[in-house]
Amino acid sequence: MPVTKDNETPFIAVKQGLRRKLVYTENLMTVINEFYDGPWAEPEPPHSHPHEQTAYVAEGEVIYYCEDEAEQHLKAGDMFSAPPGKKHAIKCLTSIVRIVDSFTPIRSEFLEPEGSRI
Repeated sequence: MPVTKDNETPFIAVKQGLRRKLVYTENLMTVINEFYDGPWAEPEPPHSHPHEQTAYVAEGEVIYYCEDEAEQHLKAGDMFSAPPGKKHAIKCLTSIVRIVDSFTPIRSEFLEPEGSRI
């Protein structure tokens, strides 16, 4: 998958309010997560994973929560990272939030056909 063009790559519906696009190599994955059901009254449940993660807020505003750290109010143009094994979560503050995540190693569970292309 050497090139992924936005207008040629469909979103994959993950669950109500979340769809994503992705591109990956053997050891690195970039994921565009689009949340379209905000703003939220509560944050998503905290989660952790063994992957290194960096994230860029491309659109919207969120509160970012990371274990043992102060919550952060982030807006378009801001970035954050989530260390492996550390619980973290977001709360969407706007109707649409688009976050571009990078993971290493790749999130193989994202490659499984869990959603539908839209």
